[in-house]
Amino acid sequence: IARKDSPELPDFSMLKRLAKDQLIYLLEQLPGKKDLFIEADLMSPLDRIANVSTLRQHEVDKLYKVEYKPVISNSDQLCFLIRPRIQTVKWICDVVNADKAAGKARSYKIIFTSQKFYACDAVLEEQGIFGDVTTDEWPFYLLPLDEDIISLELPEFFRDNFLAGDQRWVRTASNALHLLHSLYGPFSKVYGIGRCSKMVYESWRQIKEGEQKTDKVDIGKVFLIDRDVDYVTPLCSQVVYEGLVDDIFRIKCGCVELGPDVTSSDKSIKVMLNSQDKVFNEIRNEHFSNVFGFLSQKARNLQTAYDKRRGMDIQQMKTFVSEELKGLKQEHRLLSLHIGASESIMKKKTKQDFQELLKTEHSLLEGFEIRECISFIEEHINRQISMIESLRLLCLLSITENESDYYCAVIKYVMSYGINHLLTFANLRQLGLLVEQQPGETLTAMESKVGKLVNDKTAGKLTDAFSSLAKKSNFRALSRKLNLVPKSDEEYDLRVPRDMAYIFSGAYVPLSCKLIEQVLERDGWTGLEEVTRLLNAHEFAGSNGADLAAKNDAQRTILVMFLGGCTYSEISALRFLGRERGFKFIVVTTAITNSSRLIEALLDNHV
Repeated sequence: IARKDSPELPDFSMLKRLAKDQLIYLLEQLPGKKDLFIEADLMSPLDRIANVSTLRQHEVDKLYKVEYKPVISNSDQLCFLIRPRIQTVKWICDVVNADKAAGKARSYKIIFTSQKFYACDAVLEEQGIFGDVTTDEWPFYLLPLDEDIISLELPEFFRDNFLAGDQRWVRTASNALHLLHSLYGPFSKVYGIGRCSKMVYESWRQIKEGEQKTDKVDIGKVFLIDRDVDYVTPLCSQVVYEGLVDDIFRIKCGCVELGPDVTSSDKSIKVMLNSQDKVFNEIRNEHFSNVFGFLSQKARNLQTAYDKRRGMDIQQMKTFVSEELKGLKQEHRLLSLHIGASESIMKKKTKQDFQELLKTEHSLLEGFEIRECISFIEEHINRQISMIESLRLLCLLSITENESDYYCAVIKYVMSYGINHLLTFANLRQLGLLVEQQPGETLTAMESKVGKLVNDKTAGKLTDAFSSLAKKSNFRALSRKLNLVPKSDEEYDLRVPRDMAYIFSGAYVPLSCKLIEQVLERDGWTGLEEVTRLLNAHEFAGSNGADLAAKNDAQRTILVMFLGGCTYSEISALRFLGRERGFKFIVVTTAITNSSRLIEALLDNHV
């Protein structure tokens, strides 16, 4: 139950209205009937902003998905709504050049979202069609998925930034932050940790210089965090309801498609998962072991509400039908769907294999029975249970322990799943997810050799050279310092959680959320010097000079921006922290992630 003094959340529907108006304006720049080609991964976000009927009202005749093949369209005007990707721009060049060769005269407009990169113009020029097309930018930076979740819908941000070192999306993230600052700020304090977060912060500071301050403030503090600060949390199995729904059914843009096995019919149903769904809103943050008890109680309450009809006179029945019946039917439909989804999750996640998997994860986090964990992972690889799961467990073992034998792991995995995964191992190694340990040498020993260089601010390049080394295996030291693994002396009651560890069955408090809690508690990084040294990340804190009263609700409304993705488990943990401390957290993320998406982003299945 939230504290009575918790602040109200800002209304983010303004972001949707703004994006919709900007898109309509751009479409009207091409007057007359036109066909619109939309990149596949923009279709779901676009549907949340402007549906088909809205597009039709602004003379969009037909809608097509970009499929990288010749265009079949009779329209004289073609409009392309795309991400700034070289492959897609080259395909548009092929379309225009094919029309030229066939003697077709058409108008072409490319709308890049959320921004256009120089490389796109270079391709248009190189292919000889720079003068034949008009280009525009649709500054669609933020999509509100719920009252406290906003997404940039950029799943490629993680791989591009952290693996390829491509910083092109930094400007996009800083523009998104600036938009929130303009509409809901000014922010009084900004904290952050991570190299990318620092770049976004510095870029945002340049944009906002000279901007007029507003009196109305909805968000007081901001926390920026890189995904590579905490890889352990997204690698753990999710056990809160919303996280499990995402793992099993894949939530896309806040919407999930439930198959016939869940709906008890012959067709699939798309369901919007947000706080408007009363049933979902009450169970989304619950540990899965509590969900069935809640749903059965809800079913009994619903039956009691239906039974009220008996013995009513005509006037009472008329009131019941007009005021309550529609709501009860809607709740009944949603309850049936969530019961079906829970049963489907039960079939997949409560088998003995899953229980063994959870036990292994918890042992790795606690640092117990490591030999048994390694045997379990080897058996998992040998039995070819799941390619992604095997990699996930290897990464979790490598990060939490100093015992992973890199070459042995590679050989066993390649023998089981094929040689075409060698590049994937190179990617995991580059990010420090799967690490080669020197024989008989722990990280602590390595650190003592280069400690002075790592900590010396003037060392510059040397600090960067050793940064990947320091990220390798500091989990155990961080765990002790921040008490990430609660003492298992007494049984953890998941029905009445006592801390954020409930999201992992009481086994582990997510590092990302613990850092946020500690920084807010201390109003900065003071006292966390040892933690930041172990993380070897670029921590910072800045004041915006906004003169805001300490009692102002905005000071307890905190925006947390995850660069590289965040999980539903982390969102649940922050909601719990908010209820405990009287805060309201707004989560802004480049994309929603989980263990499968994290590993899939690093796959390179080429021989």
